[in-house]
Amino acid sequence: MASLYMSSLQGDSYIFTNSQQNMDFKNTTYIIMGGTTGMGLAAAIALKTHGANVVVIGRNPESCKNAGELLGKDAISLSGDATDPWTIEMAIKLAHDAFGNINGLFHVAGGSGRKWGDGPLDKITLEGWNKTMELNLTSLMLSNQAMVNYFLEHKKEGAILNMGSVLGFSPSPKYFVTHAYAAAKSAVIGFSKSVAAYYADQNIRVNVIAPSLFITPMAQRAAEDEQILKFLKTKQPIDGGRAGLPEDINNAVLMFLHPDSKFITGQMLAVDGGWSISEGQY
Repeated sequence: MASLYMSSLQGDSYIFTNSQQNMDFKNTTYIIMGGTTGMGLAAAIALKTHGANVVVIGRNPESCKNAGELLGKDAISLSGDATDPWTIEMAIKLAHDAFGNINGLFHVAGGSGRKWGDGPLDKITLEGWNKTMELNLTSLMLSNQAMVNYFLEHKKEGAILNMGSVLGFSPSPKYFVTHAYAAAKSAVIGFSKSVAAYYADQNIRVNVIAPSLFITPMAQRAAEDEQILKFLKTKQPIDGGRAGLPEDINNAVLMFLHPDSKFITGQMLAVDGGWSISEGQY
């Protein structure tokens, strides 16, 4: 059973750069699948701060309640499973009924398949493979499909932004060995480019951002490992060689989703602190 949360505006302490402050999202509405924690919530706050209406979806009812309270008015928080087609369909209905139009989707939802058996190829279980694909690729296909159908039905242009990972094209074999996850995130890039090409003449834009190691609930294992944090000093050396913070993706998200970015589609942007151009020292 899904849960829905709406509440009055609450204060927050997020800091936004001048470049973000110049972007106006008034009279726009965005759905964020996986928007109640981590990078999804940071993006929702950034969009909301710049005038957008937002609908955020998460699996955990408690995080959905907290997100709803934080985002306040002109925001809807929905609890649901991204791998269930009903969830995105309900989110679209709620967004359209409440705000009258939908301008875009940011699909963040996904996760590690380690606990089901993802890992090096010689050790991957079939359950680990299938669950990882379901979490990271099937859920994304469902949300993208529903959003495209909405744009086509209402004869609207719009933007879709999908969450990839540097592991989809820049592997790191010592500390980050989940081959099903890497395959799924690589597929996100190919899927997004193919969809972007097909619907370009409908002015439906599809792009991908690919983060490196960020401080999120999914990355807790790595973020608490002293050896990995030491490795990051040379693997993603920007700003002192730290793990990314959720709000570090905001400039890229706002750029891709803004209606003025109408000439950008089929692109993949790494937001990785230098990961993909750095060797990394052990």
